[in-house]
Amino acid sequence: MIKRSCSHKRNKTTMNYKKIVLLVLRLVLGWLLLYAGWQKLTSHPPFTAAGFLTHASTFPGLYKALAADGIIKIVNFLNVWGQIAIGVGLITGTYTKWAARAGALMMILYYFPGLKFPHITSDTHAFIVDDHIIYAAGYLVLDAFHAGKYFSVDSFLRKDL
Repeated sequence: MIKRSCSHKRNKTTMNYKKIVLLVLRLVLGWLLLYAGWQKLTSHPPFTAAGFLTHASTFPGLYKALAADGIIKIVNFLNVWGQIAIGVGLITGTYTKWAARAGALMMILYYFPGLKFPHITSDTHAFIVDDHIIYAAGYLVLDAFHAGKYFSVDSFLRKDL
């Protein structure tokens, strides 16, 4: 009887720890994108991804097409407001699954322009893996472990999570 009670307490403590870790990860990854989007939104001169896109090492045709005159305004808008929306979604825990997936996709899209296999051109110390891959993995962890179930707007609105 005592063993079972002790085991139950340990399981509950472990579960609370996991919830708190997921909350902290959700908050810091959300803040990362919210702040990055805010910096772009308020920057002077206005933010543009054109330089980053036109100097892509991997898939240069795709990224240069995204930097074309008629497209770059859309790309800039999606970049800035995408970061802000993902950040707010993760911080509040609103549409957490979709915000986490969008964050992972955004990080992968940021990763490829700087990749000159197997090195990352922007970081001479990186070999295949750079900060974008680490962030993408963090966003995928949020999705895989259903971070929206804990301490979030999602958990209040949807009981079937």
